Amino acid sequence: MRRLWGVGVAGLALVIAASMPGAGAAPQLLVFMLDWFPNPDHVPLYAAQAEGFFTKEGVRVTLQVPANTDDPLKLAAAGRVDVAVNYEPNVIIARAQGLPVRSIGVLVGQPLITVMFLRSSGIRSPKDLEGRRVGFAVTGFAEAMVDQMMRTAGGSAARVRMVSVGFDLVPALLAHKVDAVAGAYRNYERVQIELQGQAVGMFEPERFGVPTFDELVLITSDQGLARRRDALGRFVRAVDRGIAFTLAHPDQAFADFVRANPKMTLDDDLNRRSFQATLPAYARSQVQRAARWDEFDRWLAAHKVITGPVPTEELYTNLTP
Repeated sequence: MRRLWGVGVAGLALVIAASMPGAGAAPQLLVFMLDWFPNPDHVPLYAAQAEGFFTKEGVRVTLQVPANTDDPLKLAAAGRVDVAVNYEPNVIIARAQGLPVRSIGVLVGQPLITVMFLRSSGIRSPKDLEGRRVGFAVTGFAEAMVDQMMRTAGGSAARVRMVSVGFDLVPALLAHKVDAVAGAYRNYERVQIELQGQAVGMFEPERFGVPTFDELVLITSDQGLARRRDALGRFVRAVDRGIAFTLAHPDQAFADFVRANPKMTLDDDLNRRSFQATLPAYARSQVQRAARWDEFDRWLAAHKVITGPVPTEELYTNLTP
């Protein structure tokens, strides 16, 4: 569960210029890390910067891009970054392993991950994966997702050959090393494949028995929340305003995103089309619901991804009404 492309920009850091309103007031300083390289998932964050929403909330944020996809969660847990973008499944798995991280806000409020395949393969139902090779990157969640989808469609996951392909999901699919991949994103990898002239099919997990979840959440550590609750609440409110602005003014928000990353080629067909595909998925509320977290938490436990359910109150905290 991570973005697969753009390694050349790993380690990039930039400062979101903002200050505490009011003469002589000290700014609320926060270090914030993306989940991976800047991509259309993050447009509302850059819109919040460019449109001054961090400034209006009285925070100054240093935005960092990780060198490794494991860094955001680990650094947030250790308190080396104040807040980071991550994934709801990762939060639950990390908490089950004893890492003191929790969600405090939502960036993308629905699953983006899919089981993806080429239409030319003849696959039309998850049951058609029987006897086929399904590539994946990270063990655990991918197998559980495929198992649930197969059961829902009346098939057997025991007849699916799961193949570890690392993070090369799309290259493995296009090279026909596998027949499908578990973990490709409906708003990015799908577009990337289509731009290469291939017709794409995909199975969305929430349509085949996997409880729905928030793909991208904002996380912090327990200690960080206790120490910086007010500043983190301001940050979440600014992100919420960035999402609202992006939905109301998508062209301007995308332009803000492109301008903030001048060394990257972001104003292209891939990113424009990916952004349009992402617009419906941005979170419409920062109020996280216990029942939704609990259902997905228990599903992960039932599929042995974690040893047992995590108390729901340890998984998230709402900082906005």
